[in-house]
Amino acid sequence: MSWSSYASFLVFATVLILIPGPDFAVVTRNTLAAGQRRGWWSAVGVTASNAVQGVAAAAGLGALVVRSQPLFETIRWAGVAYLGYLCMQAWRSAWRGKYPPLAGAATAAPGQALAGFRQGFLSNITNPKVLAFYLAVLPQFVGGPAPLGVLLAYALSHAVLSLAYLLVLVAALNRARELLSRRRVRRWLDGLTGVALLGFGARLAAERA
Repeated sequence: MSWSSYASFLVFATVLILIPGPDFAVVTRNTLAAGQRRGWWSAVGVTASNAVQGVAAAAGLGALVVRSQPLFETIRWAGVAYLGYLCMQAWRSAWRGKYPPLAGAATAAPGQALAGFRQGFLSNITNPKVLAFYLAVLPQFVGGPAPLGVLLAYALSHAVLSLAYLLVLVAALNRARELLSRRRVRRWLDGLTGVALLGFGARLAAERA
């Protein structure tokens, strides 16, 4: 493995991670809605999805998904439907405008961790373009056929960078949560989050393998 190529990949991956996507919207909404604990687990869910898709791409399974049009389309439309569902949830919350008192990490409901992980994982695993990203990008930095261990190192590094960024995002949102959780602000944020999720879903629906 060329260390210069690996360093270039880390810079490239960091730039891509900083571009807001569905993972950003899901983690942000969960943190504001239920606190830092749910935000953490949403971030872990996104990272677990990245790791699964990275391993699949490195092992050659990702190529099978991308090349199998029916399977690719099934995953893609499942992703579109799930983002639409999350969008409706956000808009319903904005319309109702009823928000419970702020809950800290210690007082969050037991199911918050699982709900956060599930939303983070599903919002990312149902996007087959993540697999396509790994398949398109990894060869450019690896420089041709490479051992499985090298491919895994690249793919999992991207997942770790994503987790670090999302955890920093959760910490920042949690600090500003008292301000951002005011009813009027929350309604605007939920409305904008719904628009963002709808946009991500529309873009996914319009893309092709």
